[in-house]
Amino acid sequence: MSLRHLFTALAALTLTTASVQAQTTAQNGGRLRAFMAQKQATAAEAALPAGVQRIADVPYGSDPRQRMDVYVPTGLAASAVRAPVIFMVHGGGWRHGDKAMGRVVQEKVARWVPLGFVLISVNYRLLPETPVAEQERDVQAALMAAQQRAPQWGADSGRFILMGHSAGAHLVALLNARAPQALREGAWHWLGTVSLDSAMMNVPARMRAPHLPLYDDAFGTDPAYWVALSPFHQWTTGAPPMQMVCSTQRADDPCQQSDAMARHVRTRGGRAEVLPQDLDHGEINAQLGLESDYTRAVETFMASLDGVVARLLGR
Repeated sequence: MSLRHLFTALAALTLTTASVQAQTTAQNGGRLRAFMAQKQATAAEAALPAGVQRIADVPYGSDPRQRMDVYVPTGLAASAVRAPVIFMVHGGGWRHGDKAMGRVVQEKVARWVPLGFVLISVNYRLLPETPVAEQERDVQAALMAAQQRAPQWGADSGRFILMGHSAGAHLVALLNARAPQALREGAWHWLGTVSLDSAMMNVPARMRAPHLPLYDDAFGTDPAYWVALSPFHQWTTGAPPMQMVCSTQRADDPCQQSDAMARHVRTRGGRAEVLPQDLDHGEINAQLGLESDYTRAVETFMASLDGVVARLLGR
């Protein structure tokens, strides 16, 4: 392709993108956002490492966003012990993001799936059509569907570790806090949860302080709604252990919320720990899985949850 043709194509793409973003009617908005998110995800989609197979777009509901990708190890010796599962929920301000983006899965899949883990990356419905309360219900529905189907993928329904970044970190922390309710509704017990850099452990405290406008979009102005979506306020005795990774570089200081959440859980007999990292918000997600003290610290927490997990991680 000549440079002139290339520039023409790029200009057309820019105009098309602007046109799509300008269409905001209730009828078309959700489909357009899903289309654009999928296009962005395709561009950033991670290449599969050797020894890994991806089962794409497994449905857990009727909406196009209610899909999950399952990464399974291949070529490993048969084992009587089924694989533990890392259940990953992407971020994006409760409004954007996709399960297939490289920073969500690339390093995590490359490190853990060849060791014998199954990794499941989940999409969920997004703002503005789907409020945050319903997004948490999507994550729970995805978890329950994945646990039911786990034996098909050589995985263990009872050896799930929840993980999420940013908005996804809030959603898995909220689901973890209300674990006894999820179990009553049909979920299997899971081992624990790794929350990657959420500043919304205590939603009312964040909303009453100076905060980013995106939180207003997500949580509105009703204090009762804040409490209902606050992991701090929803934590229930019997919730699985949780590790909260937090960036020390963020101006809104997620580590302060994580520390307060950990104290709250411990005083009520639960287990929670905080892992501060000198990384920015995106690096907390993208660099997990690279050989580093950070990855090893997360693995130490994971290994403490279960003997099979510890063995696969060489602990």
